[in-house]
Amino acid sequence: MKIAIIPARGGSKRIPRKNIKPFCGKPMIAWSIEAAKNSDLFDHIIVSTDDDEIAEVAIQWGAEVPFMRPAELADDYVGTGAVAQHALEWGIKNLGPIEFVCTIYATAPFIQPTDLINGLDLLLESGSQIVFTATSFPFPIQRAIKITKNGRVEMFQPEHYTTRSQDLEHAYHDAGQFYWARTDACLSGVSAFSDAAVALILPRCQVQDIDTLEDWQRAELMFEAWRSLNLPAGNNDAPPPPSLKNSNMTKKSN
Repeated sequence: MKIAIIPARGGSKRIPRKNIKPFCGKPMIAWSIEAAKNSDLFDHIIVSTDDDEIAEVAIQWGAEVPFMRPAELADDYVGTGAVAQHALEWGIKNLGPIEFVCTIYATAPFIQPTDLINGLDLLLESGSQIVFTATSFPFPIQRAIKITKNGRVEMFQPEHYTTRSQDLEHAYHDAGQFYWARTDACLSGVSAFSDAAVALILPRCQVQDIDTLEDWQRAELMFEAWRSLNLPAGNNDAPPPPSLKNSNMTKKSN
């Protein structure tokens, strides 16, 4: 059995009601639910929430809310891993054996069904414990600067002051869309940032973290442009990591 878990608590502080706030014509969480449904991968799509309104919206868009998340897993300090483990344990107890679990963020409107499919394929082909989405930094991190206490500027890696950008190694960051895992890996808390994991690379035009109102506005502009232009996935200047260069999973389509 394969299940999707969408964590969606009700206490968002920076963007109130973020998980169900309208985004380009739909409640934000609806985009994640629809992508999961349209992938045809999951036996169950479970939303883990502590909020009655979020639960109602999730059910309206086709997800299941078979339990309400306990208060101790709904504060600002509980990580996604603990929430996913709780939902997975409930699923094993009440639904039966589960082989794979995909934790999907409720605020990931750019998520595509084909990416979910590619993620599971990559998990199986690579033999890894976890697959998560990542994208490349648009600027070399080796040339990043910081502002000192007296307002001056310093490089984090001054040894690269004169290094050409094209000679620097590409760096990637978590795209914050979904995490495929084998059940044992999820239950034991295996880290996504380890050699147990493989990254599914997404184009930068398909990635936007949404934590502030400015993020939200930028995401809506990006989303409308991406949707109207039908930009292809995989349009990324950065090469895939060495371990994926020979994998057909680095080629994705919408």
